[in-house]
Amino acid sequence: MDQLLSADGEEMSNKELAKGIHWVGAIDWDVRDFHGYSTLAGTTYNAFLIIDEKITLIDTVKRSHYQDMMHQIREIIDPEKIDYLIINHVELDHAGALAEVMEAVKPEKLICSPMGEKAILEHFHRPDWPFEVVKTGEQLSIGQRTFYFLETRMLHWPDSMFTFAMEDGILFASDAFGQHLATSERFDDQVPLSVVMDQAAKYYANILYLYNPLVRKLLAKVAELNLDIKMIAPDHGVIFRKHISEILTAYGEWSKNMFDEKALIIYDTMWHSTEKMAKAISRGIEQEGVFAEMINLKVHHRSDVMTKVLDAGALVLGSPTLNNGLLPRMAGFLMYMRGLKPQNKIAASFGSYGWSGECVKLLNESLEDMRLELVHEGIRFKYVPTDDDLEECVAMGRIIGKAVRERKLQQES
Repeated sequence: MDQLLSADGEEMSNKELAKGIHWVGAIDWDVRDFHGYSTLAGTTYNAFLIIDEKITLIDTVKRSHYQDMMHQIREIIDPEKIDYLIINHVELDHAGALAEVMEAVKPEKLICSPMGEKAILEHFHRPDWPFEVVKTGEQLSIGQRTFYFLETRMLHWPDSMFTFAMEDGILFASDAFGQHLATSERFDDQVPLSVVMDQAAKYYANILYLYNPLVRKLLAKVAELNLDIKMIAPDHGVIFRKHISEILTAYGEWSKNMFDEKALIIYDTMWHSTEKMAKAISRGIEQEGVFAEMINLKVHHRSDVMTKVLDAGALVLGSPTLNNGLLPRMAGFLMYMRGLKPQNKIAASFGSYGWSGECVKLLNESLEDMRLELVHEGIRFKYVPTDDDLEECVAMGRIIGKAVRERKLQQES
């Protein structure tokens, strides 16, 4: 890897974003679950130290990694020399160590958004801390640098905000543009782009998906401000310095509910009857030239399924009936997906049953509650489907495939 150079040609470490701006976060190699979202690649808790006339720390880390962050800081300065602390986001994977940092540093100012002040008080109950509240459009000089603040409410908490280092062109982006990815590399051009974008997609699908309208407004606001963004530094994962246009384009497409010619058959099965139906539906979809992917909830984690939902054109859900309801894995997945509010997709349902047979009715109700367009009334068969039954499933698949193709043409027109 080539040696990193600052704007004036001086050598920089891998942890420097620009001369005097340091990554001082922590790597969590072991975390595997984040509120029900699988994090098999681990994560990072990014914090940033800016050396200027007023030394500034942006965000902290999860409390369990406080000492990791302090070690990073001590390699650069005595932590007691920190003057300002900016909290872009109060969630405890970023502000969990706030109380310890305040005690160790005793900063002149604790800078946050209006909702950030409320959230910090409600988490830590310390009205004696030196709050300085900033709103969108306000600026703060720390010497050679000026910060511009932009509130990003509900992306993904009410307190969230961006801090933009104007002279360096670095956007400290809180939880936007993040990835749950543990790596000792700090930048997007040091990790395969496919890995970064896959993790960014999973992050978006499981954390920001339901806020699509707000993401669109935020992207429009950033474009309107005409910020000279040279780097995007999220609170999780790698920092974007080479592929900024790629991540901004991806967020634009995801937030607009763009989809591919792809149908997901998401199902659970007891004695393989529902699985047989799923395979037949998949064949019918494929006969229409549409990509079909079967997803068995027994082996796929819900957060990985949601990542695939992000760019799917159709969701076809299948479950047997169990105790007048759905199989627990399907019921749990529906609850999880409902909260993330996927839009602009067609849908259908299917299932097998032994006697009461509520599966399709319950699946359809859930899909309609999510305001997804049903293109078929659904299909169910008792016990084990016959060959003729499976041909009906193929026909249903063809209806779904044709509808996906038609909607894709409308999207492109």
